[in-house]
Amino acid sequence: MSKPKIIGVVGPTASGKTDYAISLALRVGGEVVSCDSMQVYRHMDIGTAKPTPEEMQGVAHHMIDILEPYEDFSVARYAEMARRCIDDILSRGRVPILCGGTGLYFDSTVNNIEFKEIAADLELRKNLSRLAAEEGNERVHALLREADPKAAESIHPNNLKRVIRALEIYKQTGRTKTELDREQRGESIYDAEVYGMNRSRSELYSRINRRVDIMLRRGLLDEVKKLLDMGVPINSTAMQAIGYKELAAYIGGEIRFDEAVEKIKTETRRYAKRQLTWFKKNKNIIWLDI
Repeated sequence: MSKPKIIGVVGPTASGKTDYAISLALRVGGEVVSCDSMQVYRHMDIGTAKPTPEEMQGVAHHMIDILEPYEDFSVARYAEMARRCIDDILSRGRVPILCGGTGLYFDSTVNNIEFKEIAADLELRKNLSRLAAEEGNERVHALLREADPKAAESIHPNNLKRVIRALEIYKQTGRTKTELDREQRGESIYDAEVYGMNRSRSELYSRINRRVDIMLRRGLLDEVKKLLDMGVPINSTAMQAIGYKELAAYIGGEIRFDEAVEKIKTETRRYAKRQLTWFKKNKNIIWLDI
């Protein structure tokens, strides 16, 4: 029995994924399923680079604006919801186009990873959160490097929630997250044709810097202020997104505005590098020089 066909459009931030996916959807009769861990949140439009209605050009988009910014989300929940979207699109004779730069979300959806329920250790979470507050995120990340170097390589120290979860898995099971992920990975349930957006590093970094400037002109600072006024916690997953975290620090008087802007650009460039590292491991991706 043949597998359902889907298209993937992946690559680092600011590489042109959205424009390519929309143009592709217009040609093949497709609908876009966003594969972005932050575009799922409402009220976070500018900093997550959500396409505007005009940019969508009438192409249906899914998995955008489905959560409030104070809600928690997981890769398991994303994969389940994304597969439902894909099934619905296929049932209507349309072409699903899974587009985004969150590699873990993409792989988990396409490769049919089965997530085992591992109980939370609230005491461990509290202790590690306290350690991070007292000695910095890098201190907790160093513990993960000792326990699971592969996981540490793919999780940024500032993504404290995922760092702690990986340590929690190790403590609860005696096995690394990397080992469990490998075991839980099933055969792909889709016939996926995946395109990667490829640009020179200098061009990509230039596009990133320019995009940050545009986001600020469009009102990113006001967007962050609105989230804080809504009572979204500083330590929530949503507020840890690049751009929001730095501007929240500026609003709180912790850093100057120019420092916040430079940090956003630097962290975005680092994130793009990690995204490329992730996707380059997938030998089935067709890289397009655009």
